[in-house]
Amino acid sequence: MIGLSQQVLRTDASGMPLEWVDYQAAVRLYHLGQVAYSCGSLLYRVHGGINARTGLRSRIEVNSIIATYGNSRALKRVRAHYTPPLNNPALFKRDAHLCMYCGEHFPRAELSRDHVTPISLKGQDIWSNVVTACKRCNNHKAGRTPEQAGMELLAVPFMPTHAEYVYLQGKRVLADQMEFLLAHFPRKSPLHARLSLR
Repeated sequence: MIGLSQQVLRTDASGMPLEWVDYQAAVRLYHLGQVAYSCGSLLYRVHGGINARTGLRSRIEVNSIIATYGNSRALKRVRAHYTPPLNNPALFKRDAHLCMYCGEHFPRAELSRDHVTPISLKGQDIWSNVVTACKRCNNHKAGRTPEQAGMELLAVPFMPTHAEYVYLQGKRVLADQMEFLLAHFPRKSPLHARLSLR
């Protein structure tokens, strides 16, 4: 068994990743009959009360991946136009905690969000215009483009797909959850190469 902080990957009934839920939300989904099937490793065995009629104690086993019922067609339509919210933890994880200018690996506290085309030059605060940069490189680049600053951008920024964003939001992704998520990444996703750097 694993600590109660381990997240459960929730998918729709077709297996498309939706979100991370805690064990309490997962138990609630099981109890409400919303779980179509589960896979992955057993994470939790949650014991409930004793049934007055049968004398049996209820027990719910929660696996690392649970598929839930819902309107898959509606979700597919929404996902086609989905833009994940931009935040620094997800950005830094997308870029494998590497500065996209010097190529060095840094802890989160020493990283910053750099706008490739600066806001002052009409650049936008969107996934395709931001990269992870160490504070030193970001200060050196200042309000200039990489070309103007004489700095080489090591990778092209990209907007993650829904499945990639679910991965980026995960706190401690287990091997079976990672394998499941990787199967939903685009074949040419830059995350494949970046995950091999871990």
